[in-house]
Amino acid sequence: MFYFLSFLDRSNLGNARIAGLQSSLHLSDHQYSIALTVTYIPYIMAEIPANLLLKKLGPNYFLPGIVTCWGLITTLQGFVRSYSGLIAARFFLGLVEGGMFPAIVLYLSFFYTRRELQLRIALFFSSASLSGAFSGLLAYGIIRLDGRGDLAGWSWIFIIEGLFTFFWGLISFFIFPASIESSKYLNPSEKAILKARLLRDRPMADDSLDCFSFAEVLAAIKSPHVLINFVSLFMSGTVLYSQAYFQPTIVNSLGYSASRSQLMSVPPFVAAFVVMLATAYISDKYCTRGLVTIGCALTGMIGFILFHVADQDQMSLKYGSLFISLSGVYSTIPPLSAWQSNNSECHYRRASSIALGFIASNLGGILSTWIFPQSEKPGYRTGTLLSLAFCAGMIATVSCNLVWLKSANRSKIVKREELLKDYPNHDQKSHPENKRIRQQAWADLGDRHPDFKYTY
Repeated sequence: MFYFLSFLDRSNLGNARIAGLQSSLHLSDHQYSIALTVTYIPYIMAEIPANLLLKKLGPNYFLPGIVTCWGLITTLQGFVRSYSGLIAARFFLGLVEGGMFPAIVLYLSFFYTRRELQLRIALFFSSASLSGAFSGLLAYGIIRLDGRGDLAGWSWIFIIEGLFTFFWGLISFFIFPASIESSKYLNPSEKAILKARLLRDRPMADDSLDCFSFAEVLAAIKSPHVLINFVSLFMSGTVLYSQAYFQPTIVNSLGYSASRSQLMSVPPFVAAFVVMLATAYISDKYCTRGLVTIGCALTGMIGFILFHVADQDQMSLKYGSLFISLSGVYSTIPPLSAWQSNNSECHYRRASSIALGFIASNLGGILSTWIFPQSEKPGYRTGTLLSLAFCAGMIATVSCNLVWLKSANRSKIVKREELLKDYPNHDQKSHPENKRIRQQAWADLGDRHPDFKYTY
């Protein structure tokens, strides 16, 4: 629900645009793109600090707190009357929302094993495609309030969606669990089972030895697999956010009225929701992230090719291609996010890696706001060809990461003694200090430990 509301409140600018926001505030296409872009600058700035603060403040306070704040900001966005007011609202919205997605991925890793993580990420990220569908339906109804209370229909979109988010954030303070131990929804035996499963997945992990240091942040930044995934997530974010923001505009350019466009933008997002969950199930079942991402990116490529080659009078084919491209593109983020979390250890390195991944996708979000100019409708040549190229780029970078991870796993086996030379008696189970030494080695080396196996 948190991410559903996050994506709804961030992407509803596209629905508000069709409902008259751009003409009401006298915005040029350039100013509209800046309003989209400005959200991402504080969004990116907030991601690493948010993930580092999550453990300190507690997710049961941190996450409901930021939901409540951005709900209030979204509500106030409905009362802006100038370009500068819109820019200010979008800036603070990005600042508060920035920590949501990486914090939730990190939070889920407190409860689920590495093999189980993608389906859970997909379940909450699928709310992004649902919010795309729901925002169209909601906007279709809300714009009928145009003129009520001397407010335009686009104002009511922000006010109603923002108020719902605000009150949901307040309620969440009382129902959101901080950890397995503090959960009110699990009995003692269920808590014991969950903790035992996590211990099997990370046998030598000891949170008491896992202390924050900037060295862990730097270790994440310098990890080759994190950097390769950074590039993949940048390309995925560019294509995904461009579709989230411009899908209603693209549908509108196919000849539908403003209200009809809101409805016609719904089915492609529903299709993306179904495909995302199906691919996540397959990925977790067979514990494969890279191949699933490649398949999804290839699907997105097919959709963009169809949209590009369709003639201007083949509007049905152009519309149908949106089902394919959205289904492919939206399904790339969960496996890439799960991969980023799966292959980083210990806590603060994992927190930094996850945040870096979402910095990448949101840098892509900045680019996405500029690639579908109104002057190119209905073909949108620049955006379509760049999206096509980025899908191909994802296939290339993910393939490189697969090769590197397999090589790294083989290398760690060969160099086991060299990696553990600073931890004497680590393999002597009869040694009284054996467990402490092994835990310290795990805490220091993290995912570089020879017993840590990278997932593919």
